[in-house]
Amino acid sequence: MSTSNPAPAPARSIRVSAAVIVNGRDELLLVRKAGTTAFMQPGGKPEPDETPAETLSRELFEELGLTVDAADLRPLGSFTAAAANEPGFLVVADVFEADIGDQLPVIATEIEEFRWVTRAEAEELEVAPLARENFLP
Repeated sequence: MSTSNPAPAPARSIRVSAAVIVNGRDELLLVRKAGTTAFMQPGGKPEPDETPAETLSRELFEELGLTVDAADLRPLGSFTAAAANEPGFLVVADVFEADIGDQLPVIATEIEEFRWVTRAEAEELEVAPLARENFLP
């Protein structure tokens, strides 16, 4: 009698837009949302009828008070990683490089903390897989 293992259930996914914001010291801007422990790239889920760039432009303003026009975001591609705060989910992120010029981020909606981090500093933090695996300088 032969037995077979059932195929693993496909992971559920969450679609988001995320920013890569690097300063002149090769540090990546990461945020920690309220009620969570992992640092991640700023961004979030789309509203109905938003493009990925429009989503990120809105999220950057809501979360950090940063004004970046959707047309000025540089697409880096779509990336998939394990979701940091939702076990059993994958995050599928449309990722953009964002130039914030001389703007300074300020903690706003949903954000508990932000940090500029180097790869070495990130070793001491809980960093979301998307950022850790793909975007630390």
